Amino acid sequence: MVDNLAALIAASFLIALSPGPGTALVLRQSVHGRRSALATVIGMEVGVACWAVAAALGLSVLLTASEFAYHALRIGGALFLIYLGVKALLSKDHGLEAAPTNKAFRSGLIVNLANPKLGVFAISFLPQFVPAGSTGKGVLLLFAAVWVLVDTAWYLVVVAVLHRVRALLSRSRVRLALEKISGGVLLALGVRLVLDPR
Repeated sequence: MVDNLAALIAASFLIALSPGPGTALVLRQSVHGRRSALATVIGMEVGVACWAVAAALGLSVLLTASEFAYHALRIGGALFLIYLGVKALLSKDHGLEAAPTNKAFRSGLIVNLANPKLGVFAISFLPQFVPAGSTGKGVLLLFAAVWVLVDTAWYLVVVAVLHRVRALLSRSRVRLALEKISGGVLLALGVRLVLDPR
């Protein structure tokens, strides 16, 4: 069990390191301050927790069983990423006003909840680490919690690092460049999600 848990932690950390919509969103929100970035992380992790628990309880298998549900969620998630990307690309520099934390939380939550690939990934990822002969949903729920904790820890490190370079991020030109870069990444990820039917 300990070996399986160690393998899960290592794999979860490697997965958290890979950049995706969450990383781009946290980068964008960090421009508006640590509170906005933290609210985004909390929203994202609630989304990851929902998929992890759904996978542990066997609910997210419905996503693979229903092609319509999968594609509806995929298109909805892609459109939201495109919306966030275009919004960032068209943004003007309005100084350092922090984005409302409820909006930051909602953006993080929707980005992960509307990502069907995260649900499918959770179905295939978590069971790999269950010890042979182990039954019941308790172990899967424990592993789901570990996955969420590792992912959260990584994003908290990212937020802390971004906060340390706050002086650099507060410069108008840098702030605007980060908005455009993160907007371009979100837009590209949204378009890719639309074009990739798998």
